[in-house]
Amino acid sequence: MGKIYLHRIWWMWSVFFFDWGFLGWFSFAQTYENDTDQNNPVVNNRHYQAKMKKLLLLLILLTLVISSKIFSQNLEIYISDAGNFSNPPWQILKFDENGENPEVFINDQLAWPQDILFLDNQQVVLISNLNTGRITKHNSTTGTYIDDFATGINGPTRMKIGSDSLLYILQWSGNGKVLRYQLDGTFVDEFTRLGVPQSIGLDWDSDGNLYVSSYTGDHVRKFNTNGNDLGLFVNSNLVGPTNIWFDDGGDLLISDYNGTAVKRFDSNGNYINDFLTGLSNSEGVDFFPNGNILIGNGATSSVKLFDSSGNYIEDLISSGAGNLLTPNAVVIRENGVVSVSEEENNFDDHSFVLEQNYPNPFNPNTKIIYSVPEEVQVKISVYNILGKEVALLVNEKKTPGFYELNFGGEKLPSGVYIYHIQAGNFFSSKKMILLK
Repeated sequence: MGKIYLHRIWWMWSVFFFDWGFLGWFSFAQTYENDTDQNNPVVNNRHYQAKMKKLLLLLILLTLVISSKIFSQNLEIYISDAGNFSNPPWQILKFDENGENPEVFINDQLAWPQDILFLDNQQVVLISNLNTGRITKHNSTTGTYIDDFATGINGPTRMKIGSDSLLYILQWSGNGKVLRYQLDGTFVDEFTRLGVPQSIGLDWDSDGNLYVSSYTGDHVRKFNTNGNDLGLFVNSNLVGPTNIWFDDGGDLLISDYNGTAVKRFDSNGNYINDFLTGLSNSEGVDFFPNGNILIGNGATSSVKLFDSSGNYIEDLISSGAGNLLTPNAVVIRENGVVSVSEEENNFDDHSFVLEQNYPNPFNPNTKIIYSVPEEVQVKISVYNILGKEVALLVNEKKTPGFYELNFGGEKLPSGVYIYHIQAGNFFSSKKMILLK
């Protein structure tokens, strides 16, 4: 039997045993809770309760062990290679999670590629191309070109999906305004009232304000939730900023391309320190589930790995691996195992769908994707193993389309959680695991 067939047999049996352990745990927890509420001298005996608690802990441990096997992540790393910038060769490379076994994923229809964005619910991947003003759409499994997602953009660079489930796209040239598109490629608007020259990094703070970096302007500009300009947020200690992102504490991290570090700034834009050092021409960043940071280092044609505290670990992708020249986008993604859910759902624009969260297990953040084919009231809640609601993620009317939301488990203990959607007459639930 082939490896894929054996893998599917393992997956099916794993799900069976996980469901058995999960249901056993859930039933036991409810029974124990009900029993201890009764006025029963045997049930309420301290020795009995101690034994029951030990058994409950064993069930929890068993479920976590089984689930760690089921959901052990098999990751892939995708790198956009800008080659000689405005001149080829250009390619999108794929590596395994150890930074080995490189292969060319895409080398067609590229023109100074900038960013990589997977839309797993559509089974496509988007590539922004600065030279041609196109965002090309490719098959997410094979890399085969499908068609253009969008054209006529003035040098598209970074792309990111916002909390409104729209795609935000930065422009290197032209008026420099941030553009918004629906996830089917339909243009929405120019979101910002003011342009940012040679913009190449974006992120949002916890209040939903948008931040955009300017490579030549050596600054980061802030916009409110309506796209109105709030002025320069950082305008010193930068030399060619590229990627920007907020950490869990609210500090802004900025990759300084022409400097030697990723720099940390506080919530008021004040410089704190150099967070990641030993870099040169750094661009492209993503994060492993354990918090480790993967960042491109153009000067050495490599991709470096740091821990969550900023300590250098190794060059995970060594210099020139896969003929890599200039990394400018890094994406860590779970590999073809997710196709199991795709096969089960096989959904299109006319389906109610709740996707498996990614990553899973997670710590502390994960993404949940769902779709609705009609205007409908949607409620998505998260429950702990005892059936208690611990978070309400969505409770509003939604128009037809695909939606992506983020769930953070910072304030929750490790364990198994259930997220449940109710949309009209559609109901669906899935398990996810928080491992700290």
